Amino acid sequence: GISGLCIAQALATKHRDVASNVIVTEARDRVGGNITTVERDGYLWEEGPNSFQPSDPILTMAVDSGLKDDLVLGDPNAPRFVLWEGKLRPVPSKPTDLPFFDLMSIAGKLRAGFGAIGIRPPPPGYEESVEEFVRRNLGAEVFERFIEPFCSGVYAGDPSKLSMKAAFGRVWKLEEIGGSIIGGTFKTIQERNKTPKPPRDPRLPKPKGQTVGSFRKGLTMLPEAIANSLGSNVKLSWKLSSITKLGNGGYNLTFETPEGMVSLQSRSVVMTIPSHVASNLLHPLSAAAADALSQFYYPPVASVTVSYPKEAIRKECLIDGELKGFGQLHPRSQGIETLGTIYSSSLFPNRAPSGRVLLLNYIGGATNTGILSKTEVELVEAVDRDLRKMLINPNAKDPLVLGVRVWPKAIPQFLVGHLDLLDTAKMALRDSGFHGMFLGGNYVSGVALGRCVEGAYEVAAEVKEFLSQYAYK
Repeated sequence: GISGLCIAQALATKHRDVASNVIVTEARDRVGGNITTVERDGYLWEEGPNSFQPSDPILTMAVDSGLKDDLVLGDPNAPRFVLWEGKLRPVPSKPTDLPFFDLMSIAGKLRAGFGAIGIRPPPPGYEESVEEFVRRNLGAEVFERFIEPFCSGVYAGDPSKLSMKAAFGRVWKLEEIGGSIIGGTFKTIQERNKTPKPPRDPRLPKPKGQTVGSFRKGLTMLPEAIANSLGSNVKLSWKLSSITKLGNGGYNLTFETPEGMVSLQSRSVVMTIPSHVASNLLHPLSAAAADALSQFYYPPVASVTVSYPKEAIRKECLIDGELKGFGQLHPRSQGIETLGTIYSSSLFPNRAPSGRVLLLNYIGGATNTGILSKTEVELVEAVDRDLRKMLINPNAKDPLVLGVRVWPKAIPQFLVGHLDLLDTAKMALRDSGFHGMFLGGNYVSGVALGRCVEGAYEVAAEVKEFLSQYAYK
């Protein structure tokens, strides 16, 4: 997956002095994990993650992998929409939009403003869910019309169960350090101004505004470029079957490979497989770590990619005669089954033939696990039925169906107690003497693609520190 590849690339580019020999093993016959780009008949679409926020870590990874000229960035002014009371309403993208947008009432805006400056109930003294935190700080309207659909769109999750601290830690910390969201924001800015930032890598492009990124031929270009730079150190169709600890403190790893069983010895092991797979492998080593890792929950999600002719889009949804924007989210209260829709052909160039609109739709998640019992035809029918309620003309022809991909265990849920479980797993390994064994991947770093890359640099730094301390004593 992308986390393992990025950790290896970070070790190769930043820590080669202590990690000169890194092997990446992948059980599938291709790299990239859930990143799945498909190109056919003039269309280019994603069936897993669809884009990333262009933070410096992911831009560094792209540049180091030779992809600087292949980066594509969306229009920073592209609107995002939320369906509310039958209408797609734009989300404010900058502070000057706040007085004028119609997604919230005046009373709701005032409640959010007072809450943000600290006029609201105090923290309860226990770990809050996303719903509890947002309702307490910003009010019901912000929760129901912004945060609930956002949780559905990003985590495919249930915000009454997601942990604010684990899922949205940066916002949670603002109240923690500043007494309120606004207070914490000011304090963060003050701290940042006190400690000058190191100079930015001059090789990195400078994205304008709040935007999202991809690559000319889709997200799959990143794992493929990393694998290409790592060369023969990437082993495909190698399935890890067991790990044992060696007397010298290292590890023996046994793999099922196309050439038969193969064993490797290593000073350090980073496991970036899903937590439930790691749990099975670690059970013989540490029952406590395995038990903690088995408790993370991954609900199913399906990506449904369809295309309509441009004239199928409702006229009221066009801006200057075009479908413009990032996409739309659908609160669970609005009677729509689809979680959200991304306007793929509006977001990045060359994603669909001229005159066609390409839409990537996500359906399922923690509040709709029943998608596993639906056929592909039923999933497409559900998405098409939803789209005709707000975006597509009801009398338009049936869509061209390009891809339906069901992920039975899609996105790890950062539920209340997530960070405690993760700490329990890490401490159990450490307390059992498994130094040099690290846990990585999206259930550790965060589910967004950019967070997986940031987390990869963090894990690579931990590996470097371990090898510096232990490997050459």
